[in-house]
Amino acid sequence: MNPTPRHPAARFAHRARRAAGFTLIETMVTIGIAGVLSSVAYPSLEGQVMRARRTDALVALMQAQLAQERFRANNASYGSLAETGVRATSPAGHYRIEVASVGAAGYELLASAVAGQTRDARCRHLRLALVDAALTYASGSDATSSNPADVNRACWSR
Repeated sequence: MNPTPRHPAARFAHRARRAAGFTLIETMVTIGIAGVLSSVAYPSLEGQVMRARRTDALVALMQAQLAQERFRANNASYGSLAETGVRATSPAGHYRIEVASVGAAGYELLASAVAGQTRDARCRHLRLALVDAALTYASGSDATSSNPADVNRACWSR
């Protein structure tokens, strides 16, 4: 008796069943391509995550600014975080908020990155200052917030 089937379609079906699936080399090539693509995409993704988290600081500073103006409408000078009722952290917790200086003529608010957001080196600190009715926005890698104008605009997304 002949072990191979006589019908030609049965022989091709047997070969198709055996060829279904991936070889180890094909799988390794796919994993290698995925690794290269992810290594190229990761820095861009991380930059976008840092920028999105920076929005958390902007929201916190704008809320603090509004609270300062409300407080000043009822008092002789601007107030501290406790007096204005502002939390010491941003809504998502990526930044620490503090009042750097306060007086009758203005205030300075500083948002400093905490935890993983500290990798955002150029925009680690965001400063919003109101001095004699002039509002200024500053940013920097340290508390002096001394970025050049173009980097400052990018940090504040303006």
